Amino acid sequence: MSNEQQQWKKIIGRVAFLNCDPLFHGLDPQWSVLPAPPSWLTGHLLRRDCVLAPIPAADYARNSDELVLVPEIGICSKGEVGSVLVFGDMPIKDMKTLALPTDSQTSVALLMYILKQDGLNPETRLMGPDLDSMLASCDGALLIGDRALEGAKLRPESVQLDLGTAWLERTSKPMVFGVFAARKDTPVADVKAAQTALLERLNLFEQDPGQRQAVIEWSMTRSDLEYDRLNRYFGEVFNRLDGEHMEGLEQFLVDACGLEEGSIFAW
Repeated sequence: MSNEQQQWKKIIGRVAFLNCDPLFHGLDPQWSVLPAPPSWLTGHLLRRDCVLAPIPAADYARNSDELVLVPEIGICSKGEVGSVLVFGDMPIKDMKTLALPTDSQTSVALLMYILKQDGLNPETRLMGPDLDSMLASCDGALLIGDRALEGAKLRPESVQLDLGTAWLERTSKPMVFGVFAARKDTPVADVKAAQTALLERLNLFEQDPGQRQAVIEWSMTRSDLEYDRLNRYFGEVFNRLDGEHMEGLEQFLVDACGLEEGSIFAW
């Protein structure tokens, strides 16, 4: 294989949202970064455009025959997540129509699971993730990532449900929205090298207040959110995937995504 063909082994995919900033701020320049919406990253990974990437947990369930989980890192919450939200001008139980975003299947699968658990069955419509147009067509709208954060800042009275909180209330388990994954045929050493590079940044973010401040200030340059909100956000969503989160992930994949129990494989 030529050097050009090997270049994908030095490319790490990343969600083009703030929730991955602690892993990527200050990343060793030997690594190239491929930013994309969550659902796009699954395709990039399967096409071998990058060595590993964070993808929607629901996409892992659909492609578990080709992909393997990369341990210790993810996009997680223990209750309130702040960036996976249902908006509307009425309680969710009263909504007859719900607009669902096209950019992440995990949030959609989770919301459908919650609605089923609560005996609710509104009409759903897939739409581009724009809050105004979604609410112009439907009673409620599900948004994720930076758009949800910004929507909550502009219309706090319209936030009707935080899906991280809803999952915790129903299962007593934390939620894993995104998993880092690699192709099963990728050499383990290549995956480990990329994982180690990301873990170095995460360890520094968790242990060094100066690094945490630098990450938050970097995030501020790419959003309209203030320092205090971002500081709180990085306590709501985080990138450390521990054993407790693996239990929550397995329950989500089995109960909400239909993955066979015991079929999750992680290096």
